[in-house]
Amino acid sequence: AVKIGMVGNPANASAIRALLPQDVPVVVDPILHASSGAPLFDGPPEALLDLARGAILTPNLPEAESLLRGPADARALLAKGPKAVLLKGGHAAGDPVDLLVTAAGTTRFEGTRIPGARRGTGCRLASALATALAMGTPLQDAVTKAREYVRGYLREP
Repeated sequence: AVKIGMVGNPANASAIRALLPQDVPVVVDPILHASSGAPLFDGPPEALLDLARGAILTPNLPEAESLLRGPADARALLAKGPKAVLLKGGHAAGDPVDLLVTAAGTTRFEGTRIPGARRGTGCRLASALATALAMGTPLQDAVTKAREYVRGYLREP
């Protein structure tokens, strides 16, 4: 499996896309900004959608809004070319709900909010998802495992 995170600009995204193997799972975490708000992608966010064509795209709510230039909508993102979209709901108020959307339908992953603040949870989730997929775990089960891994990290003192 391949996990892609911060790519910096559209030229890098295009170069990476050209090198991706066709026979392995690819997870694209569309990193646009640091937790501090500093920009980490210099270009139109839509440039990351080509990189995610045929891959599993894992945006959080603000990233999804930027990619769509409108409301976060996992189905609208799926229509732009990814094989699947895992829309992470941690930025919403209340208990987080993540949505896994594929051509076959939508699966909701609900959980209670874990108090505290940790950085890098989206990167950890995408990496854990790629790891589970590389081990041959079916997508829905891989999402469950990745979420459990991140939730364990959030519970650490």
